[in-house]
Amino acid sequence: MTVKDIMTTNVACVCSDDSVEKAAQLMKQNDVGSIPVCSKNSVVGIVTDRDITLKSVASGQDTRREKVSSIMSTDCVLGRPDMDVSDAAQIMSEKQIRRLPIVENNCLVGIVALGDISLEPSTQNSAEKALKNISKQC
Repeated sequence: MTVKDIMTTNVACVCSDDSVEKAAQLMKQNDVGSIPVCSKNSVVGIVTDRDITLKSVASGQDTRREKVSSIMSTDCVLGRPDMDVSDAAQIMSEKQIRRLPIVENNCLVGIVALGDISLEPSTQNSAEKALKNISKQC
């Protein structure tokens, strides 16, 4: 099974100049814990609910004025729609991430979450192994 078979294709994204508040609102509206940061459909970063909490709110920043660029991660790990789901799960496990933006020709085309992988009976073991590694204490 390939990632394109299970990925979400309607992905909300923000620009690096958008406010942290906008990113948080999009997460709430879409019931997600991370949002890719894009420039002309190319992924340039990712912002998570944890980034917002620890880097902005807990630091006393004004989320209405603070830009996503100040809290986003720029060392994104990306996947391809034609990659095998077990390969995606392995990457997520190694990099300790729960969501993998999917790109094709440098454009965001979807996102796959560990939850997506766990819902497929044929890939549940891969998801379980990935979650164990993600949840490990460093």
